Amino acid sequence: MSHVSNLEGKVALVQGGSRGIGAAIVRRLAREGAQVAFTYVSSAAPAQALADAINAEGGRALALRADSADASAVQQAVHDTVKAFGRLDILVNNAGVLAVAPVTEFDLGDFDRMLAINVRSVFVASQAAARHMGQGGRIINIGSTNAERMPFAGGAPYAMSKSALVGLTRGMARDLGPQGITVNNVQPGPVDTDMNPASGEFADSLIPLMAIGRYGHADEIASFVAYLAGPEAGYITGASLLADGGFAA
Repeated sequence: MSHVSNLEGKVALVQGGSRGIGAAIVRRLAREGAQVAFTYVSSAAPAQALADAINAEGGRALALRADSADASAVQQAVHDTVKAFGRLDILVNNAGVLAVAPVTEFDLGDFDRMLAINVRSVFVASQAAARHMGQGGRIINIGSTNAERMPFAGGAPYAMSKSALVGLTRGMARDLGPQGITVNNVQPGPVDTDMNPASGEFADSLIPLMAIGRYGHADEIASFVAYLAGPEAGYITGASLLADGGFAA
């Protein structure tokens, strides 16, 4: 694995790491020298393939099945990571779901599930992880530019769930700063993934809203996360940082 190993000796857990942005983050952290555990819920085959690929390249990766909507499963994933690798330095909270519907028709079950995964699991994982972290610890939440700007109808609960992370990030930064742990929130714009492909009617409506007129690539988010996870980002905490092609500009 030929690369500058900024994260050599570090252990990372990525919540929601089997595909899309999460998988790109897992690959990037592994490339930087970290041992990486990551959770998945339904994508067992892609998750195992990702772990196998990293292990085959001389890295160390571990796929853990955990539904982010289930607090005890999230806590268990943190426990299993520490048990497997002996420590935990970096937590990336990437699990997220998107439901879109008009306010008058929005299903409360979808609403509750979105809050459980997009907000509650971030707190649950951070709480469990922080008990194992010390100086140089990193918690990185994956929010959304929609916390800052929601230019289409039907996204109110999603925007709310991602706005919640802005306050949570600031508050946890205060709590955990004395332990030497930084807490930051990366807010991607539209990124080309299964959840939000860069072509199609929805994409065509979003592209004109971006200053650079294109979707982002998962690797462009992963590189930002790797920087925040690394030794040079120790003075950044409590920040919500846009990586959105100017969507919110």
